[in-house]
Amino acid sequence: MSKYLLILSALVLTIFSINSEIRNVPAQYTTIQAAINAAINGDTVLVAPGTYFENINFRGKNIVVTSTYFQSGNPQVINSTIINGSTPSHIDTASCVIIANHEDSTAVLQGFTITGGKGTLWDDEHAPGNRYREGGGILIQYSSPYIQNNIIKNNEAINITGAVSAGGGGIRMGDSNPKVYNNIIMLNKGLYGPGVVLNYCGISFRNNVVIQNTGATSYGGGGALWILGTSPGTTRLIENNTILNNSSSTGTGGVLCYSSILIIRNNIIRGNSASQIQLSGGSVTATYNNVQGGYSGAGNISDEPLFADSNYILQNNSPCIDKGDSSIQYNDVADPNNGTLAKYPSRGGLRNDMGAYGGQFAKLLTDQLIAVNNIGKEIPVSFSLYQNFPNPFNPATQITFDLPESGITKLAVYDILGREVEVLVNEFKEAGRYTISFNAAALSSGILFCTLQSGGYSITRKMILNK
Repeated sequence: MSKYLLILSALVLTIFSINSEIRNVPAQYTTIQAAINAAINGDTVLVAPGTYFENINFRGKNIVVTSTYFQSGNPQVINSTIINGSTPSHIDTASCVIIANHEDSTAVLQGFTITGGKGTLWDDEHAPGNRYREGGGILIQYSSPYIQNNIIKNNEAINITGAVSAGGGGIRMGDSNPKVYNNIIMLNKGLYGPGVVLNYCGISFRNNVVIQNTGATSYGGGGALWILGTSPGTTRLIENNTILNNSSSTGTGGVLCYSSILIIRNNIIRGNSASQIQLSGGSVTATYNNVQGGYSGAGNISDEPLFADSNYILQNNSPCIDKGDSSIQYNDVADPNNGTLAKYPSRGGLRNDMGAYGGQFAKLLTDQLIAVNNIGKEIPVSFSLYQNFPNPFNPATQITFDLPESGITKLAVYDILGREVEVLVNEFKEAGRYTISFNAAALSSGILFCTLQSGGYSITRKMILNK
């Protein structure tokens, strides 16, 4: 049995143990918080699909707060069970979820879309007298819960009223040792660590997709993950994640490590502004990763990963397939119909695939193309073709475009003489934002043009291939 199945089995056992009670929302309790308040250790708060305008707090209770996703496994349940923290009772306690009173690993948050949070004004336990606004989506302190199978999007930690600074737009974790598995963390904002902040914290951070978190302007940025310090008796493990297109106005858009000891293994880390991995004190051991521009360490590559779609599943010919750590404990889950092949969404054989869809915990959390903002049917307001990144490029780049309306869409690349050299998209596309990879390894250096045609619109961008 895989490690992931063991965790699910443990969760089910917790939910149905003799001494536990299932507290149904909204059938028995009109709000999630009301059910939490009534719960005791070992209980399960089971939340039906719907939008809940709440800012919830576990209040030190070791309970499972879950949508019905754990019963059905249907990713649509995650999309449709929403904790919206945009209407807090007090502006200084505006995180969607707070787990900050010594909850242990039997506390679980699972199966939600977590959105609209703006963080909590928080005393820095390592710098008395300094207050920070942190944890737009989730704030964790002195606790070690499981955070799994969630979509954490469109939260922020940018308000510095009464604060020294603000960070951890998606998740902020401090003096803790949580396990964060199989989450999509996207479109969050913060002045540092807009995606994730780890402050003197252990972590097992696995199989997450961390994309397009933006706005970092202080403390070196850390657009995807901002990591500071160590916690005795813990490790900081970043394994089998896909970390793409996060940005920082100053400093690192990818993973920033301050005075910490960090293990980075089997990840795809690309397209983040300025730098992909930055070390400032401490140490980083990085192995079997696909890092744009390369990074020192056994098994690391820098090839274009060749994503099949904007869920960032790998194409069948991706160089990331079967290129993670070859040790058997990192193997992908076997296909039940063919034990020599990996179970979808992993690809190829059983050796670990780099990125979020490799290893024992790999799973697909949404059946919608996420790209930049397709989750929750957030539709762009106009047709747009963005400048490819990087540009100039060699040999691969990513092209992002917006479709405010569904329709037949063509994205093609032309040379300077107007000859079509490659068609990247030519099919019906739902409205949304998409990111497409283009590999020009077979072409010569020079100027290329990328043209988007859809709904009667035609937009062209110039690209520079510099070999």
